[in-house]
Amino acid sequence: MLLNLENSKYPMKIVYLLSEELRGDPEQVALTQALTLDPSRPAMGLKGANGLFGSSEWWSSIEQGKMRLLHRSGTITRTYVAGQDPSPVDNCFSLLLDDGSVIEESIYSHIDDEDKKLFRPGARVDIVYALDELKRTSANGDKCYSDIVLEIAISLQPIK
Repeated sequence: MLLNLENSKYPMKIVYLLSEELRGDPEQVALTQALTLDPSRPAMGLKGANGLFGSSEWWSSIEQGKMRLLHRSGTITRTYVAGQDPSPVDNCFSLLLDDGSVIEESIYSHIDDEDKKLFRPGARVDIVYALDELKRTSANGDKCYSDIVLEIAISLQPIK
């Protein structure tokens, strides 16, 4: 695990691990890898510079620090339904980061229904992302990255 909850000020629980999601969805891994390897789509998908998505080499790149990671922490300010399908359950949240900025993030469908109830205003959330290089570059030629959520932890109780 990349998130270290032992030193957290608040009791936290890991509610999402990409590794577990991918174990249950090998087709997602295969499709992502196929796009990386497809020469007819030179501007689509991941570059594969740190191994093919979900492969042993890819996970090793993360563990060995070869792939950049992004850690974001903050407090949920609101939860809401996003998307075109009507849903009785909120599937997104606004996260006020410790630096004062706000990001929008999803409540992943792979998260256990009981754990989804922890996503409420005032809850503390820690997320770690892998920054995996894309094939395409920006208009000025800079590298572009996909921020892939690896782990999500949330406080057991609201902190505010």
